[in-house]
Amino acid sequence: MPPLHKMILEPWHSFLTELDQAASEEVYLHCMGGFVVTQLYGLARPTADVDVLSITPVAQRADLLQKGGKGSELHKKYRIYLDYVTVASYSSDYDERLIEMFPGTYKHLRLLALDLYDLALTKLSRNIERDRDDVKYLARTIPFDLEVLKQRYQTEFRPYVIGDPKQHDLTLALWIEMLQEERNASAQK
Repeated sequence: MPPLHKMILEPWHSFLTELDQAASEEVYLHCMGGFVVTQLYGLARPTADVDVLSITPVAQRADLLQKGGKGSELHKKYRIYLDYVTVASYSSDYDERLIEMFPGTYKHLRLLALDLYDLALTKLSRNIERDRDDVKYLARTIPFDLEVLKQRYQTEFRPYVIGDPKQHDLTLALWIEMLQEERNASAQK
């Protein structure tokens, strides 16, 4: 099991506490992005939002986004916000592997993180330096089983990607090479 942080840091905790108070029932947030990499896996880098693929029950979505979305009072107060991601490529069965973040911390909110392979694959399409750095950090910290990453890509990600699958194939091949080089460099130290 990867080294998971057991406590959420500020200002995230205060932001989510106020968001929790706005919920009238148990709400599940499927979290991804820099929020998960920093708060759950411990990478020290700035991020300004909680990216979520799903907010259920759907009846709670509008209220939570109004309370904590971009431009909201909570956003102005804490300089972070809840971001409901409507366009993203992700593994088809990610919801079967969600990891609860900080269980029991909030009365209504249940923060569920994509597992590390699904999280890495969400970063494949954009492939900017920050995304590659996040994946390298995860691979060093966990460490990755590159065969699991390839398998998940082939069976659950590639068939549903947004954009040219061949471009994603090339990016994944470059990422595998990058991660193997990182692994080799670490082994030589």
